[in-house]
Parts: sequence; C-alpha cells; structure tokens
Amino acid sequence: MARIFSANSSSVLVDNENVEGLRSIEYKLLRERNDVFAVGSEERVAVYYGARRVVGRLVVASASAKLDGLAASSAAFQVVANLRHGDASRSVAFDDCHLESKEFSMGTGGHGEMIYSFSATRIREEDGAAGGAAG
Repeated sequence: MARIFSANSSSVLVDNENVEGLRSIEYKLLRERNDVFAVGSEERVAVYYGARRVVGRLVVASASAKLDGLAASSAAFQVVANLRHGDASRSVAFDDCHLESKEFSMGTGGHGEMIYSFSATRIREEDGAAGGAAG
C-alpha cells in the first residue's frame, strides 16, 4: 500500500529550527552506475555502482533568515524532514549539507519564493509511527 504524506502534517527543520514559510522540499539520491560487458558481446553481464550524491531544494515563501545566514557563512548544516499523515511517518535526515545556490522568483499576482538548493554527504530515512523522534 502506498504511503501518503501530507504537507499540513509534516515539518522541515534546519539545524533543529523549523523552516517558516516552507512551500516544498524536493530531493534526489543520484548514483553513478556503469555497465560491464563481456569481451566480444553486446549484452551487459553485470552492473557496478560508484559514487552517490544527494541534492535537494527547499522552496520558501519570500525568504528564510536562517538559510540566508547559512548561505552567507558557507557553514555546514543538517536538514530533517518529518513527513507525516495519520499514523504514517518517515524521518528523512540530510547530513553535512552545504548550500549550492539560491534563486528568487515572483510572478504577477503572487508572492516571492526563494529556492535554496543544497547538497548533502548522506541521507538517512527511517519509517515509524507518527510522533516518533527524528534523527
């Protein structure tokens, strides 16, 4: 059965501080992968994996003083997303994060949004019951 998480029940912390005005969080785990072929064959006989990269984006209504400060200092930080809906929960922790870019956009009739892009050394995901501790 699919696990559905609700934005209204979830929260995102940066260095244990709630990110106010958060509109969305997105992340990707990227793995280098290469195929192995036998000599004289067109068919793959194996696959091997190399380096992993974790990248993410936080979209915030207008701006975040906390993230702006981290962008100015180039300091490492941790992001923890506590995803919830009903009894379902998942804690997603991004360790040793560094801001890579920040972008601002504002459309006609809307409000400003800042997009903070980051990379992380590792990602840790833990499923549990709602109300569990995040790591």
